[in-house]
Amino acid sequence: MNQEITKVTEKPTFDRSSSQDSMDEVSMEDYWTELENIKKSNENRQDQRVMVVKEPDEGELEEEWLKEAGLSNLFGEAAGDPQESMVFLSTLTRTQAAAVQKRVETVSQTLRKKNKQYQIPDVRDIFAQQRESNEKVPDGTESQSVRTNENKYQGKDDQVSSLVVGEKKLIPLVPEEAPASETDINLEVSFAEQAVNQKESSKEKTRKRKGDDAPLLSFRLPKDKTGTTRIGDLASQDMKKVCHLALIELTALYDVLGVELKQQKAVKIKTKDYGLFGVPLTILVEQDQRKVPGTRIPLILQKLISRIEEGGLETEGLLRIPGAATRIKNLCQELEAKFYEGTFNWESVKQHDAASLLKLFIRELPQPLLSVEYLTAFQAVQNLPTKKQQLQALNLLVILLPHANRDTLKALLEFLQRVIDSKEKNKMTVMNIAMVMAPNLFMCHTFGLKSSEQQEFVMASGTANIMHLLIKYQNLLWTIPKFIVNQVRKQNTENHRKDKKAMKKLLKKMAYDREKYEKQDKTTNDADVPQGVIRVQAPHLSKVSMAIQLTEELKASDVLARFLSQESGIAQALKKGEVSLYEVGGNIGERCLDDDTYMKDLYQLNPNAEWVIKSKAS
Repeated sequence: MNQEITKVTEKPTFDRSSSQDSMDEVSMEDYWTELENIKKSNENRQDQRVMVVKEPDEGELEEEWLKEAGLSNLFGEAAGDPQESMVFLSTLTRTQAAAVQKRVETVSQTLRKKNKQYQIPDVRDIFAQQRESNEKVPDGTESQSVRTNENKYQGKDDQVSSLVVGEKKLIPLVPEEAPASETDINLEVSFAEQAVNQKESSKEKTRKRKGDDAPLLSFRLPKDKTGTTRIGDLASQDMKKVCHLALIELTALYDVLGVELKQQKAVKIKTKDYGLFGVPLTILVEQDQRKVPGTRIPLILQKLISRIEEGGLETEGLLRIPGAATRIKNLCQELEAKFYEGTFNWESVKQHDAASLLKLFIRELPQPLLSVEYLTAFQAVQNLPTKKQQLQALNLLVILLPHANRDTLKALLEFLQRVIDSKEKNKMTVMNIAMVMAPNLFMCHTFGLKSSEQQEFVMASGTANIMHLLIKYQNLLWTIPKFIVNQVRKQNTENHRKDKKAMKKLLKKMAYDREKYEKQDKTTNDADVPQGVIRVQAPHLSKVSMAIQLTEELKASDVLARFLSQESGIAQALKKGEVSLYEVGGNIGERCLDDDTYMKDLYQLNPNAEWVIKSKAS
């Protein structure tokens, strides 16, 4: 069934400013004023578009979910041969496995009802095979990681320690949660696992602090000796695995907390394939890349932000006070005609006009900046019990955004923070900015949906709260949780083991001596590198290679400093901050290391990696 979402212009008659749902006892007046400004702006727009959202049929949602989670071969023509997914499934936690199990069962039942001829494997068989894969490594010995986890959880309540699938128990592959302060965001343990552990013990506390009345704590990320991994640090093949795991983890978290997670898809409609306003974000970025290679953020957005900043961020009411609607309409038309020709007169654009054009650009995107697929999931964040869980969900959702959306959102949030940094003069606090920007990101694609006055209050307060979290904790949200990176490492290790086994069989068929191959392979990897020493390659620097002794205190920044000290003064100044140390191979494809990574700890985690210094841009 298709549901048309259209924009309306009626002005509500009730007084929203007295809403009891307002955040932190701050009036929501800025929110409602912005909403009215948007509606007035729409009255002056002739090219009104309709966004059509497809409501999935029964089971269709779960089919799409499995595809996006990288598990499409569990149904359809490839069903019955789930071997490709066994390694992936072997890395899942109990809550992640439960989320997959739930969707597989739904798809199975739906396809059977539709009399599909596809062979759907019984979910118990899937996880039984996965269990067997965990317990046995290729040489027939029991996996050390499985033994370790079985010992760790031995004697604990089965509800906590394992997932029962059929007659099998699926042992969780993450350690139990380490004690952490209330303000620490634990990235080492699955968020859904944390929610299970906390659910009963904190039920009363959660009830007291639920919703927007809970204070925003100074959440932080504890230091990780093996280094923090941020979005952009991993190679594309590993990032794809991260996205699959993030979707499963987000679903598991919502399942545990009893919040419905619905993905939607926009029906393909005709959109502009050239221009500035109303052009799909991916097309716009591709269009800009032809003008400026390497562009990741739309040039028009960059220019509008630049224009606002040129006028000074101390201007009172910045982003809140709108430009004149008629003038904005004329500027929009002129930009469309002259922007790419370079003939547009930016001096004619007043600061508040530029701010209005910035918000208009976001609203006019054919699909929301937070994406059609996940907009409702972003909105549902307000239904999670605690602020920490809301942050965890937002972290996973940011990871799931398409590249162009994620990069554009990051640029926008960084700009908004710079505006907030001048709040003493511009009177725009993080709360003011959140209330002004929330309608532009959340509400512009839901105009026309019938809702009660109370529902509008809840949506207003909730989306403003989400916007608040996105701005305030943006540095945390672009971090990839360590437990997901560790799951990727495990996948890579298992895949490498299988590939190596296949290679050995091939070599044996070719009459090569298997023992000789293993010996040569080991010799190649360990050639002239003493134990406790790593060899770092820097092909683009004067000193192209260096053997470095590992110590307890040696950091990635120390390794970089040793290489850069070999460069001339000018070259050193140019390269500082432009090059990074990378972990390459072993159980990761490629990972850019942050300066505070302790090399000995990382070496112990990935002893087969190579270490390379190169430009971040490459």
